[in-house]
Amino acid sequence: EQFGHHGRTYISKELCRLWDWRLPNGQLRDITGRDLLRRLERRGLIQLPPPLRAARKPGYKNKTILPEDFTSTPVAQSLQHFSSIDIEMVRGSSNESFYNALIASYHYLGYHQGTGEQLKYIIRGDGIVLGCIGFGGAAFKSAARDVHIGWSQAARERHLVKVVNNNRFLILPWIRVPHLASHILGRISRRIRDDWQAYYSRDIVLLETFVEQVRFKGTCYKAANWRYIGETTGRGRNDRYSQNKVPIKDIYIFTPSIAVIKRYYRERDERQDRVRRMYNKAGRDLPSSGSASAGQCTNSSSGTSDNRGLFRFIHIVIKKTGEEQQR
Repeated sequence: EQFGHHGRTYISKELCRLWDWRLPNGQLRDITGRDLLRRLERRGLIQLPPPLRAARKPGYKNKTILPEDFTSTPVAQSLQHFSSIDIEMVRGSSNESFYNALIASYHYLGYHQGTGEQLKYIIRGDGIVLGCIGFGGAAFKSAARDVHIGWSQAARERHLVKVVNNNRFLILPWIRVPHLASHILGRISRRIRDDWQAYYSRDIVLLETFVEQVRFKGTCYKAANWRYIGETTGRGRNDRYSQNKVPIKDIYIFTPSIAVIKRYYRERDERQDRVRRMYNKAGRDLPSSGSASAGQCTNSSSGTSDNRGLFRFIHIVIKKTGEEQQR
């Protein structure tokens, strides 16, 4: 009653401050806090003050209207003829609504208001808008991805925030530039880890994307060194109860920075010794998948890394370290 006149947002923010409930970048988890308060009210445990303004109704969509001065300028040339191709991160800026409008107008899936952590980019060539690309939270479940990584359900739920999904990629329909898509993917893949760290103060170790088989061949992802690991089952990215039926999609993954792998290899000996001591206590030998050397996990002849061996090693370390802490 004392603070009810301030509204629910004020109450949720004050609650987050009292609990020090924050995102890794320091922002309050006030949206999550409001959701918690609404759930408690539905259960009859608390009574919230009336909303100060009407909440969004189910099916509400943000306005996604292109600027009046936006023009579709046809471009048909090679990459080499551009003096510059600029990639602008627009999340949280005045240009984010422009990104939303481009996706709503020209992407076959359209635009919907996402939740959670997201980054959005607009690509321009010599000042002309060429396309845009967006990233958000990973799929809750993906059989091919989860088998490839080899993590348990508990490990997936704990570390899924380190996986990011490329959920939108658009080259505008009047742009005809060979190899533009793979060029954009290559540049974004190299910088997004730093961008995510700067915006959310959170490290990411893997990118994923789902390519609809009947529409696309995934050529640009292959050219940008993304790895094909399988296909979806047609349930949808967040379906938990086998109720959805959606088109089959190919799954591609990418490790944003080779520095991630190098760091794990640099620290490998210390962690591997710790895991070996754990197994010795239990009278067991270290599994071969966890004792892979850097040479075994990396194809030195081709210069490409075998992420499967790395993921298995990380999985063993995470699992056994957790068991040791519990003891």
